[in-house]
Amino acid sequence: RSVNIVALGNERDGVSEDSQQPSLIWSYLRGSAFISQINSNLSASHVGNQVFTEYQACVFGNVRLVVHDCPIWDIFDSDWYTSYRLIGGADIIVFKYSVNDKTSFQELKDSYVPMVKKALNHCSVSVIISAIGARKNGVPCSCPLCTSDRRSCVTTSEGVQLAKELGATYLELHTLNDFYIQKCFGGVLEYFMIQSLNEKSSEKMKKRKRMQKCYRVQPPQLEQPEKMPILKSEASHYNADLHNLLCCCQCADVAFYPEDLSTAVEAHKIILCSVSHLFMLLFGVKSLSDTHDDSIVQLAQSLFAVEAGDPFPISPCGAPPCVLPVRVVVKDSVFCSCLPDILHFIYSGAFQWERLEEDIKKKLRDPDKTEHVLEKVKCILKTPGKLNTVKDCKSHQIKQLNITSLRLFFNTPVLADVIFKIQGAMVPAHRAVLVARCEVMAAMFNGNYLEANSILVPVYGVSKDTFLSFLEYLYTDSCCPVSILQAMSLLICAEMYQVMRLQHICELYIITQLQSMPSRELASTSFSIVSLLKKAKFHNSDCLSTWLLHFIATNYLIFSQKPEFQELSVEDRNFVEMHRWPSNMYLKQLADYRNYIHSQKCHCIVM
Repeated sequence: RSVNIVALGNERDGVSEDSQQPSLIWSYLRGSAFISQINSNLSASHVGNQVFTEYQACVFGNVRLVVHDCPIWDIFDSDWYTSYRLIGGADIIVFKYSVNDKTSFQELKDSYVPMVKKALNHCSVSVIISAIGARKNGVPCSCPLCTSDRRSCVTTSEGVQLAKELGATYLELHTLNDFYIQKCFGGVLEYFMIQSLNEKSSEKMKKRKRMQKCYRVQPPQLEQPEKMPILKSEASHYNADLHNLLCCCQCADVAFYPEDLSTAVEAHKIILCSVSHLFMLLFGVKSLSDTHDDSIVQLAQSLFAVEAGDPFPISPCGAPPCVLPVRVVVKDSVFCSCLPDILHFIYSGAFQWERLEEDIKKKLRDPDKTEHVLEKVKCILKTPGKLNTVKDCKSHQIKQLNITSLRLFFNTPVLADVIFKIQGAMVPAHRAVLVARCEVMAAMFNGNYLEANSILVPVYGVSKDTFLSFLEYLYTDSCCPVSILQAMSLLICAEMYQVMRLQHICELYIITQLQSMPSRELASTSFSIVSLLKKAKFHNSDCLSTWLLHFIATNYLIFSQKPEFQELSVEDRNFVEMHRWPSNMYLKQLADYRNYIHSQKCHCIVM
């Protein structure tokens, strides 16, 4: 056992002629009845200078006492490694200063105290502040050159205030005689030494008890359940689908021509109207009275002319035979030459403005013409009543073709060219959106099927609400099921039409809902997880079926008590038994441990 003490500061009067006055620590060690076998050594850690004086002695008979006395800050400051090592290992810290030397006190307060606070870092260490000497009442000289200024007294209140900051014990020792050193200083120091030894003994006993516990028979360790398979969400290809629609020209219902009718650029009303109020006005979605922006009306009248009734000089391909595309003549030849680039910009999501600007610059190679075309594009895409200039236009400021665009036309008869009949209800839709977003519907509307030439299309095997949720995803690239059953119905519909991303979204929703369900609710619910597993397997949802098997195995104690557990196939039952948690081995070890505890007639260390 040992006690480590660090003493900091200079208790001698800075201008006193008695430089041989013994130090506080040495006076205590030499005079205490509890101290024996004193040795003192000067540290050699700083060549040529005394960094600290080290005292070693025995206290209370067999306790090793190590004291480091550090009176000089400048030298002590030069060896930070030693300083921090000493203070970090201290059980007791003693601050000392002369009441007649304000410089000594200020050095202690400004240098030692902050360093000690930082080194201890909120550790619980006993601290003693010793103010040494009798104050001299003489009035100090105010002359800056007079050394008596250094002998300004340190008041009691200053010492007490410092003690409060450190949570320390404050002592005033008027002289270094036996009474003050042994009775006052020694009594407090010995109290803290005994307290430190008691704390160390207590920690040692706790450590011994912890070691004894290690040799007891321990309960079996319950391993963690196997990690569930991670289901990764599929990235959206919404804008790519719509851009591919423009490239393949399927279901085109509008064609743009130059004034000489020499070429045709095909497009889709639903896509154009979803991003532009000008095209809504052009194709009759909105009337002049609904458009409260004269600039949009003027641009529509000056830039485009809609012609109907005459056969096309060049017949656009991809349109259903039952629908004749609308012919639109572009009056501005410069704008018409850039129309393919503008349509690619719109169909790609209408957010890559810088790319459009660069493409038009390369094609026209004329700054005035480029600015002219970009101003018209900006006006086409502007919101009525708002100012938009090409100069301030950035990609993130353009209205994007996304959820908020096509949502306006979801489940509305506006521009609709197909009607689904489901459970006696009529649901309008747009072939262009369906063909772009669903490969099965693209084959259905463009192949040799009855639906290709029919306006009314019956739908079987799915409910109206589920089919509406399916169409909403095609239009908006998002879905929000309200229950696990609805998500499963939507998953089945997505598998029917081979929309894989929607299938993954439904799988992820089901998994998230089951993971958040408390064990008590899982045990009491009438919802059949085994039935959900069978549906997932039947409809080729491999990710969901694999996850459900792991979910049943992880919650084995709950599901094994349900009647539906017996409905598992032999293959699934074997998988669950192999991966069950907790395992059979753990339950056997737990039973053996309980039997041992009861046989020893002792208490379980866990319960």
